[in-house]
Amino acid sequence: MSEASARLSALFEGHRLTPTQRRIAQCVVRSGDEAPFLSSVELAELAGVSQPSVTRFAVALGYDGYPALRRRLRETLRGAAVGGAAGEAAGAPVNVYQRAVLAEIDHLGRLAAALADPGRVEEAGRLLAASRPLPVLGLRAAAAEAHGFAYFAAKVHPDVRLLETGGSVLTDRIEAAAAAGASALLCFALPRHPVEVAEALAVARSAGLRVVTVTDSPVSAVAHPGDLVLAAPVSTALSFDTACAPALLARAVLEAMCDALPDAQPRLDHFDTRAAERGLFLD
Repeated sequence: MSEASARLSALFEGHRLTPTQRRIAQCVVRSGDEAPFLSSVELAELAGVSQPSVTRFAVALGYDGYPALRRRLRETLRGAAVGGAAGEAAGAPVNVYQRAVLAEIDHLGRLAAALADPGRVEEAGRLLAASRPLPVLGLRAAAAEAHGFAYFAAKVHPDVRLLETGGSVLTDRIEAAAAAGASALLCFALPRHPVEVAEALAVARSAGLRVVTVTDSPVSAVAHPGDLVLAAPVSTALSFDTACAPALLARAVLEAMCDALPDAQPRLDHFDTRAAERGLFLD
Protein backbone atom coordinates (compact mmCIF):
# COMPACT_ATOMS: atom_id res chain seq x y z
CA MET A 1 0.00 0.00 0.00
CA SER A 2 1.38 3.40 -0.97
CA GLU A 3 1.86 6.19 1.55
CA ALA A 4 -1.09 8.02 -0.03
CA SER A 5 -3.39 5.00 0.21
CA ALA A 6 -2.37 4.34 3.81
CA ARG A 7 -3.16 7.92 4.82
CA LEU A 8 -6.47 7.86 2.96
CA SER A 9 -7.42 4.61 4.66
CA ALA A 10 -6.71 6.15 8.07
CA LEU A 11 -9.38 8.81 7.39
CA PHE A 12 -12.11 6.18 7.42
CA GLU A 13 -11.07 4.18 10.47
CA GLY A 14 -13.39 4.39 13.46
CA HIS A 15 -16.45 5.48 11.44
CA ARG A 16 -19.62 3.43 11.36
CA LEU A 17 -20.24 3.03 7.64
CA THR A 18 -22.77 0.95 5.72
CA PRO A 19 -21.46 -1.79 3.39
CA THR A 20 -22.08 0.52 0.40
CA GLN A 21 -20.15 3.32 2.07
CA ARG A 22 -17.29 0.97 2.87
CA ARG A 23 -17.09 -0.01 -0.79
CA ILE A 24 -16.72 3.68 -1.63
CA ALA A 25 -14.00 4.04 1.02
CA GLN A 26 -12.13 1.06 -0.39
CA CYS A 27 -12.42 2.53 -3.88
CA VAL A 28 -10.89 5.79 -2.63
CA VAL A 29 -8.04 3.90 -0.97
CA ARG A 30 -7.34 1.79 -4.02
CA SER A 31 -7.41 4.83 -6.27
CA GLY A 32 -4.59 6.32 -4.21
CA ASP A 33 -3.17 9.45 -5.80
CA GLU A 34 -6.11 9.83 -8.19
CA ALA A 35 -8.86 9.76 -5.53
CA PRO A 36 -8.73 13.43 -4.43
CA PHE A 37 -9.27 14.61 -8.01
CA LEU A 38 -12.36 12.54 -8.82
CA SER A 39 -15.77 14.21 -8.99
CA SER A 40 -18.62 12.66 -7.05
CA VAL A 41 -20.03 11.28 -10.30
CA GLU A 42 -16.68 9.77 -11.27
CA LEU A 43 -16.20 8.22 -7.83
CA ALA A 44 -19.73 6.81 -7.95
CA GLU A 45 -19.07 5.22 -11.34
CA LEU A 46 -15.75 3.81 -10.18
CA ALA A 47 -17.31 2.31 -7.04
CA GLY A 48 -20.43 1.11 -8.84
CA VAL A 49 -22.83 3.12 -6.66
CA SER A 50 -25.14 6.08 -7.14
CA GLN A 51 -23.97 9.69 -6.88
CA PRO A 52 -26.26 10.34 -3.85
CA SER A 53 -24.50 7.40 -2.13
CA VAL A 54 -21.21 9.29 -2.46
CA THR A 55 -22.80 12.37 -0.90
CA ARG A 56 -24.18 10.30 1.99
CA PHE A 57 -20.73 8.77 2.39
CA ALA A 58 -19.17 12.21 2.85
CA VAL A 59 -21.86 13.21 5.37
CA ALA A 60 -21.35 9.96 7.30
CA LEU A 61 -17.70 10.95 7.69
CA GLY A 62 -18.72 14.28 9.20
CA TYR A 63 -18.41 16.58 6.17
CA ASP A 64 -21.02 18.95 4.76
CA GLY A 65 -20.82 17.22 1.39
CA TYR A 66 -18.48 15.65 -1.10
CA PRO A 67 -16.59 18.88 -1.97
CA ALA A 68 -15.51 19.24 1.67
CA LEU A 69 -14.41 15.61 1.76
CA ARG A 70 -12.46 16.03 -1.48
CA ARG A 71 -10.60 19.00 0.00
CA ARG A 72 -9.65 16.83 2.95
CA LEU A 73 -8.50 14.09 0.60
CA ARG A 74 -6.28 16.58 -1.22
CA GLU A 75 -4.77 17.77 2.06
CA THR A 76 -4.08 14.15 2.96
CA LEU A 77 -2.44 13.57 -0.41
CA ARG A 78 -0.14 16.56 0.11
CA GLY A 79 0.82 15.16 3.51
CA ALA A 80 1.61 11.84 1.91
CA ALA A 81 3.86 13.54 -0.62
CA VAL A 82 5.80 15.17 2.21
CA GLY A 83 6.02 11.91 4.11
CA GLY A 84 7.28 10.05 1.08
CA ALA A 85 7.89 6.36 1.50
CA ALA A 86 8.49 6.49 5.25
CA GLY A 87 5.44 4.35 5.96
CA GLU A 88 6.56 1.65 3.53
CA ALA A 89 10.04 1.60 5.01
CA ALA A 90 8.60 1.26 8.51
CA GLY A 91 6.78 -1.90 7.48
CA ALA A 92 3.29 -0.49 6.85
CA PRO A 93 0.78 -3.15 5.68
CA VAL A 94 0.69 -3.48 1.91
CA ASN A 95 -2.97 -4.27 1.34
CA VAL A 96 -6.45 -3.97 2.79
CA TYR A 97 -6.49 -7.58 3.99
CA GLN A 98 -3.37 -7.13 6.09
CA ARG A 99 -4.79 -3.94 7.55
CA ALA A 100 -7.93 -5.87 8.54
CA VAL A 101 -5.87 -8.53 10.29
CA LEU A 102 -3.74 -5.95 12.11
CA ALA A 103 -6.87 -4.11 13.24
CA GLU A 104 -8.20 -7.32 14.77
CA ILE A 105 -4.86 -7.98 16.47
CA ASP A 106 -5.12 -4.53 18.04
CA HIS A 107 -8.68 -5.24 19.21
CA LEU A 108 -7.61 -8.58 20.71
CA GLY A 109 -4.81 -6.81 22.56
CA ARG A 110 -7.31 -4.37 24.04
CA LEU A 111 -9.56 -7.26 25.04
CA ALA A 112 -6.65 -9.03 26.73
CA ALA A 113 -5.93 -5.89 28.74
CA ALA A 114 -9.58 -5.57 29.76
CA LEU A 115 -9.66 -9.20 30.92
CA ALA A 116 -6.86 -8.52 33.40
CA ASP A 117 -9.81 -8.07 35.77
CA PRO A 118 -12.05 -11.07 34.99
CA GLY A 119 -14.71 -10.15 37.54
CA ARG A 120 -17.45 -9.18 35.10
CA VAL A 121 -16.93 -12.24 32.91
CA GLU A 122 -17.00 -14.49 35.95
CA GLU A 123 -20.20 -12.81 37.15
CA ALA A 124 -21.73 -13.42 33.71
CA GLY A 125 -20.72 -17.08 33.92
CA ARG A 126 -22.44 -17.48 37.29
CA LEU A 127 -25.64 -15.79 36.10
CA LEU A 128 -25.88 -17.94 32.99
CA ALA A 129 -25.03 -21.16 34.81
CA ALA A 130 -27.84 -20.54 37.31
CA SER A 131 -30.52 -19.89 34.68
CA ARG A 132 -32.81 -22.83 33.87
CA PRO A 133 -33.57 -22.61 31.00
CA LEU A 134 -30.91 -20.36 29.45
CA PRO A 135 -32.16 -18.30 26.46
CA VAL A 136 -29.43 -17.15 24.06
CA LEU A 137 -30.41 -14.31 21.71
CA GLY A 138 -28.71 -13.19 18.52
CA LEU A 139 -30.35 -11.68 15.43
CA ARG A 140 -28.96 -10.84 11.99
CA ALA A 141 -25.22 -10.11 12.23
CA ALA A 142 -25.05 -11.63 15.72
CA ALA A 143 -26.90 -14.84 14.85
CA ALA A 144 -23.68 -16.76 14.17
CA GLU A 145 -22.21 -15.84 17.57
CA ALA A 146 -25.41 -16.86 19.35
CA HIS A 147 -25.58 -20.14 17.44
CA GLY A 148 -21.96 -21.00 18.24
CA PHE A 149 -22.37 -20.22 21.92
CA ALA A 150 -25.60 -22.21 22.18
CA TYR A 151 -24.03 -25.21 20.39
CA PHE A 152 -21.18 -25.53 22.88
CA ALA A 153 -23.17 -24.42 25.93
CA ALA A 154 -25.69 -27.23 25.34
CA LYS A 155 -22.92 -29.74 26.07
CA VAL A 156 -22.59 -28.53 29.65
CA HIS A 157 -25.89 -26.73 30.42
CA PRO A 158 -29.11 -28.81 30.73
CA ASP A 159 -31.46 -26.43 28.90
CA VAL A 160 -30.17 -23.90 26.35
CA ARG A 161 -32.72 -22.18 24.12
CA LEU A 162 -31.40 -20.46 20.99
CA LEU A 163 -33.33 -17.37 19.89
CA GLU A 164 -32.16 -16.39 16.40
CA THR A 165 -35.44 -15.46 14.69
CA GLY A 166 -37.28 -12.19 15.24
CA GLY A 167 -40.95 -11.35 14.96
CA SER A 168 -43.80 -11.75 17.40
CA VAL A 169 -42.81 -15.34 18.15
CA LEU A 170 -39.60 -14.06 19.73
CA THR A 171 -41.60 -12.36 22.47
CA ASP A 172 -43.53 -15.60 23.02
CA ARG A 173 -40.31 -17.58 23.42
CA ILE A 174 -38.74 -15.11 25.85
CA GLU A 175 -41.85 -15.06 27.99
CA ALA A 176 -42.06 -18.86 27.85
CA ALA A 177 -38.45 -19.15 29.02
CA ALA A 178 -39.18 -16.81 31.94
CA ALA A 179 -42.29 -18.80 32.85
CA ALA A 180 -40.24 -21.99 32.77
CA GLY A 181 -37.85 -20.59 35.37
CA ALA A 182 -35.18 -18.68 33.44
CA SER A 183 -33.42 -16.02 35.49
CA ALA A 184 -31.06 -14.62 32.85
CA LEU A 185 -30.78 -14.10 29.11
CA LEU A 186 -27.57 -13.91 27.10
CA CYS A 187 -27.71 -11.51 24.16
CA PHE A 188 -25.22 -11.06 21.34
CA ALA A 189 -25.65 -7.60 19.85
CA LEU A 190 -23.39 -6.54 16.99
CA PRO A 191 -23.78 -3.62 14.59
CA ARG A 192 -25.87 -2.72 12.84
CA HIS A 193 -28.21 -3.22 15.78
CA PRO A 194 -31.70 -4.43 14.80
CA VAL A 195 -34.68 -2.67 16.36
CA GLU A 196 -36.03 -6.12 17.25
CA VAL A 197 -33.10 -6.75 19.60
CA ALA A 198 -33.89 -3.67 21.67
CA GLU A 199 -37.56 -4.67 21.75
CA ALA A 200 -36.71 -8.25 22.75
CA LEU A 201 -34.46 -7.10 25.58
CA ALA A 202 -37.21 -4.84 26.88
CA VAL A 203 -39.49 -7.88 27.00
CA ALA A 204 -36.82 -9.87 28.84
CA ARG A 205 -36.31 -7.15 31.44
CA SER A 206 -40.05 -6.76 32.00
CA ALA A 207 -40.24 -10.54 32.53
CA GLY A 208 -37.64 -10.25 35.30
CA LEU A 209 -34.67 -11.71 33.42
CA ARG A 210 -31.17 -10.38 34.06
CA VAL A 211 -29.69 -9.49 30.69
CA VAL A 212 -26.05 -10.27 29.89
CA THR A 213 -25.01 -8.61 26.63
CA VAL A 214 -21.90 -9.28 24.56
CA THR A 215 -21.63 -6.29 22.26
CA ASP A 216 -19.22 -3.97 20.46
CA SER A 217 -19.21 -1.04 22.88
CA PRO A 218 -20.08 -0.25 26.53
CA VAL A 219 -22.41 2.43 25.12
CA SER A 220 -23.94 0.15 22.49
CA ALA A 221 -27.37 1.13 21.18
CA VAL A 222 -28.93 -1.82 23.03
CA ALA A 223 -27.09 -1.37 26.35
CA HIS A 224 -29.17 -0.68 29.47
CA PRO A 225 -28.02 0.51 32.93
CA GLY A 226 -29.36 -2.63 34.58
CA ASP A 227 -27.68 -5.06 32.18
CA LEU A 228 -24.32 -6.75 32.56
CA VAL A 229 -22.60 -5.44 29.41
CA LEU A 230 -19.41 -7.07 28.15
CA ALA A 231 -17.84 -5.16 25.26
CA ALA A 232 -15.24 -5.97 22.63
CA PRO A 233 -14.73 -3.89 19.48
CA VAL A 234 -15.47 -5.03 15.95
CA SER A 235 -13.29 -4.11 12.98
CA THR A 236 -14.65 -2.04 10.10
CA ALA A 237 -11.65 -2.44 7.78
CA LEU A 238 -13.57 -4.57 5.25
CA SER A 239 -16.97 -4.13 3.61
CA PHE A 240 -18.57 -6.12 6.41
CA ASP A 241 -17.61 -6.11 10.08
CA THR A 242 -15.24 -8.70 11.46
CA ALA A 243 -15.86 -9.67 15.06
CA CYS A 244 -12.88 -11.69 16.30
CA ALA A 245 -12.77 -9.93 19.67
CA PRO A 246 -16.49 -10.40 20.50
CA ALA A 247 -16.23 -14.06 19.42
CA LEU A 248 -13.29 -14.63 21.77
CA LEU A 249 -15.08 -12.76 24.56
CA ALA A 250 -18.04 -15.10 24.06
CA ARG A 251 -15.76 -18.11 24.54
CA ALA A 252 -14.42 -16.53 27.73
CA VAL A 253 -17.99 -16.20 29.02
CA LEU A 254 -18.62 -19.83 28.06
CA GLU A 255 -15.51 -20.88 30.00
CA ALA A 256 -16.68 -18.91 33.04
CA MET A 257 -20.10 -20.59 32.79
CA CYS A 258 -18.42 -24.01 32.69
CA ASP A 259 -16.46 -23.11 35.82
CA ALA A 260 -19.73 -22.21 37.56
CA LEU A 261 -21.49 -25.47 36.60
CA PRO A 262 -20.54 -28.25 39.05
CA ASP A 263 -21.46 -31.00 36.59
CA ALA A 264 -19.89 -29.45 33.48
CA GLN A 265 -16.97 -31.90 33.33
CA PRO A 266 -19.10 -35.03 33.81
CA ARG A 267 -21.38 -33.81 31.03
CA LEU A 268 -18.41 -33.27 28.72
CA ASP A 269 -17.04 -36.71 29.56
CA HIS A 270 -20.41 -38.27 28.82
CA PHE A 271 -20.62 -36.47 25.49
CA ASP A 272 -17.14 -37.62 24.50
CA THR A 273 -17.99 -41.21 25.38
CA ARG A 274 -21.22 -41.18 23.38
CA ALA A 275 -19.54 -39.40 20.45
CA ALA A 276 -16.91 -42.20 20.32
CA GLU A 277 -19.62 -44.88 20.51
CA ARG A 278 -21.57 -43.27 17.68
CA GLY A 279 -18.52 -42.53 15.56
CA LEU A 280 -19.42 -38.86 15.22
CA PHE A 281 -16.01 -37.48 14.37
CA LEU A 282 -13.18 -38.44 12.05
CA ASP A 283 -10.53 -37.71 14.66
